Amino acid sequence: MDAPQDISMKTEEVLRVELEVFRREHRDLDDAIAALHERGVADQLTLQRLKKKKLFLKDKIALIEDRLTPDIIA
Repeated sequence: MDAPQDISMKTEEVLRVELEVFRREHRDLDDAIAALHERGVADQLTLQRLKKKKLFLKDKIALIEDRLTPDIIA
């Protein structure tokens, strides 16, 4: 997640690779949050941090998907 925020300079191939990486991280965080919640071993602060990171990744995924999806002018 140390990638530059400006995606306008990145090629489509780089964006697609980043998209897959972010999706995988998002799934992994979802699994980790669910596992911690089921076991009841995580404190609320840890769960909040993981959920915040998951939301950040969701926003990055949406941003990249918007960039990769061509605009359709009707």
